[in-house]
Amino acid sequence: MFNTKEYQTKIKKDIIACLEDMSAQPILFIGSGLSKRYFEAPNWIELLKKLGEKCPDVEHDFGYYNQKHDKETIGSIFADKYQEWAWTEGKDTVFPSDLFLEDQPSDIYIKYMIADILKEMTPQDKSEIDQVFHREIKLLQDILPHAIITTNYDMLLEMIFPDYSPIIGQRILRGDSFSVGEIFKIHGCVSDLNTLVFHEKDYQDFHNKKKYLSAKLLTYFAEHPLVFIGYGAGDKNIKNILSDIDEILAPSGELIPNIYMLEWSREENTSIDPAPEKLISIDDNRSVRIKSILSHNFDWIFEAFGATTVIENFKPKHLRTLLARNFELVRTEIPKKSVEINYENLENILEDEDGISKLYGITVIDDPKQLALAYPHSLTEVGKKLGYSSWHGANGLIEEIHEDKGFNLKGSDNKYHIALKNNGTITMRRYSDKAVTLLQKVKNNAEYYIDNK
Repeated sequence: MFNTKEYQTKIKKDIIACLEDMSAQPILFIGSGLSKRYFEAPNWIELLKKLGEKCPDVEHDFGYYNQKHDKETIGSIFADKYQEWAWTEGKDTVFPSDLFLEDQPSDIYIKYMIADILKEMTPQDKSEIDQVFHREIKLLQDILPHAIITTNYDMLLEMIFPDYSPIIGQRILRGDSFSVGEIFKIHGCVSDLNTLVFHEKDYQDFHNKKKYLSAKLLTYFAEHPLVFIGYGAGDKNIKNILSDIDEILAPSGELIPNIYMLEWSREENTSIDPAPEKLISIDDNRSVRIKSILSHNFDWIFEAFGATTVIENFKPKHLRTLLARNFELVRTEIPKKSVEINYENLENILEDEDGISKLYGITVIDDPKQLALAYPHSLTEVGKKLGYSSWHGANGLIEEIHEDKGFNLKGSDNKYHIALKNNGTITMRRYSDKAVTLLQKVKNNAEYYIDNK
């Protein structure tokens, strides 16, 4: 019989271990399912149906087009129909005059209608969705994600995360973002019609530039926990992104331990034990294994991802401003000598071990050099020393010790492990060379004992 409480405890334990080992805020990858959950936004099929119903030049029901074409092609057909309608009956009654200027693209009319549909459906204020989902949204905000990536057109995320800066469309590729506290809207936004990725040509253009996008996102995927929310396992967007990075993150087809897919269960209680992993087929020859979480209630999952905050009082807007200022100083002002700097004072700060920390308001621990020497490894580094591709294998050995000897290696500060804390919250775990030696013995099924004196 499936035990919901045990399932949740196991998942939360795994999430917290991942957060503590990677010592980085999660990245959220958000799809249309979240907007549907909070305000009944249409998915792609539902949006195409609505567009077909609104345009009198679309002669047939959606099913007719769906039998003959894929979704991108239907988008192209509908875009042509909307252009015909716009230049006839719709010119003076439906579409604004500025859409008929000579420099406007032919697909602007259907994209105008897409924006109109979504803007009408999207709540004007967060309080409208707070009435039903207040606790869940608060816990989602408390995750304090490093960044958010979305294929959604609507502006729900800007409402939920008002301190995050939206980076829309091609701006993502220009290198003018500062990596923290941003919402990457990779398929565009209703606030800028020309950025919407909707029909066949849009997706072809996006595909041609996807390699650059994937390269830019690879650091995120490798260094942060990543959570897919609002997507199905067969979603084309997920496959397209993972197709360029799976060989780097999981060279032997192993489980990618820092990528989670969160899926909503229609049933609050189920007798079936959800699969812990999801196998996503990338193409005919490749598949990717990621972690899977199935639940009717998202509260406990969001709470787990928000349990460890790496930086105390994390303020995305402030960090982004600080990074932007540093970037501009290093890239432009200092090389051009356009800013006055007292280099003597700066040198003194750099030579003082606590100087930079005090300058940025970062609390330093006592004798950090000795701590680094005694506990030089993250769990990922331990895992790699043991021959694994990530922290996951090493964590399994730690759990094996707990079951075998009753010793929770991560339950206290000891000769093998230390937990660094900020105001009582664990922000990082470090491991000693003795831990590597111990876990190697466990992996080799050799005799071992615990030195906990």
